[in-house]
Amino acid sequence: MTPAEENHKKRIFIVDDHPLVREWLATLINQQSDLKACGEAGGALDGLKLIATTKPHVAIVDISMDGGSGIELIANIKATYPEVVVIVLSMHDETLYCERALRAGARGYIMKREATKNVLQAIRCVLKGDMYLSERMAMMMAERFAEGKPPATSSPIELLSNRELEVFQLLGRGFGTRQIAEEMHVGFKTVQAFRARIKEKLKLASATALVCEATRWHDSQQKL
Repeated sequence: MTPAEENHKKRIFIVDDHPLVREWLATLINQQSDLKACGEAGGALDGLKLIATTKPHVAIVDISMDGGSGIELIANIKATYPEVVVIVLSMHDETLYCERALRAGARGYIMKREATKNVLQAIRCVLKGDMYLSERMAMMMAERFAEGKPPATSSPIELLSNRELEVFQLLGRGFGTRQIAEEMHVGFKTVQAFRARIKEKLKLASATALVCEATRWHDSQQKL
């Protein structure tokens, strides 16, 4: 391949805290004649920093990662590098996270269980300026728009704000309040306030019930 042909390829950056996922994506992308993986990161902070130097056309971002949430990273990418198109590739159910990701600035959402061809289709779709959603998610959003109604919540967890959901998720992963404060770069009392609001929204009676529910939810997400 000539240098001109290599430079013509669209650059894709990968942010995911699982090395095997990053390796799989990079291999898949580099097998394409029109795409190349230009870099990767295992966390939000490194991802934002390296995007500045690699200048990708597309960033593929996971929702859950070390050093910050994927939703926050998407918003930071769009604010700092508006020319970079973001796709979410996540194990988390799209019915809970897709609209959050789109509001933050993402142009596509893919479940990790989807076929390899869907990942490539999504990349090429957003590069053309289109949006990529699963057929199920596109239908749900179209129905909501047509009816002119606010989204109906199928789970109380959908009532949580992005930051509350991040705390809930970290609780499910076994993080204590102080660890969550360090992970989210906020104060101890701020996390306590988040926990109180989550308990209220989910109608949970105690801190123990909150941790149990968060753990149960996290485990259910792992099985998707």
